[in-house]
Amino acid sequence: MRKVREVDLRLSYNLHLQIGFIVSIAIFLILFKVNIPTKVPSPILIEEQEEIFIEEVIQTKQIETPPPPPRPPVPVEVPNDEILEDEIIDLDTELDLDGPLDLPPPPPKSEETQDDFFVVVEQMPQLIGGLASLQKKVRYPEMARRAAIEGRVTIQFIVNEQGKVENPRVIRGIGGGCDEEALKAVMTARFKPGMQRGRPVRVQYSLPIVFRFAD
Repeated sequence: MRKVREVDLRLSYNLHLQIGFIVSIAIFLILFKVNIPTKVPSPILIEEQEEIFIEEVIQTKQIETPPPPPRPPVPVEVPNDEILEDEIIDLDTELDLDGPLDLPPPPPKSEETQDDFFVVVEQMPQLIGGLASLQKKVRYPEMARRAAIEGRVTIQFIVNEQGKVENPRVIRGIGGGCDEEALKAVMTARFKPGMQRGRPVRVQYSLPIVFRFAD
């Protein structure tokens, strides 16, 4: 078939393509150069907050002033009609400085006495039979057994010239009837009397009496 020159599009294809490129480039250049006005956003209004200022309170010190001193008393004149007489001391006694002086005798050096008995002597009293034999004579009180009372009772007394016990007393007790039983046992004790300078004397003495349950 024979093609018509005016109808054949292939003949003007290149020309139309070039014209299209030129037109599109021109449109892009125009768009870049034209300033399009834009709407500016309105600023956001922020309410101002109320500022609070805290003032520092300075503590004041109150100075206490001391009270004024009291006024001195006004001297008052007092009539003094009293006449003081010198007191004369009359000594009728006469001192004899050349005569001998009456001095008490010195106490014995090796003896310790109290009232009518000795506390320490050359030979102390000795318990006849020993403390173990005296301990066997002690009766355990029933009241102390029920109350489970145990301990040591100390008795103080005087051993006379015959070796007998005088004036026993409890200087350390435990109660429960044990003190009384210890006194009874000590009253039955016999001693060899204490000796001082070869003769028997009264001596203060003490003994412990033990109250303990048998194992």
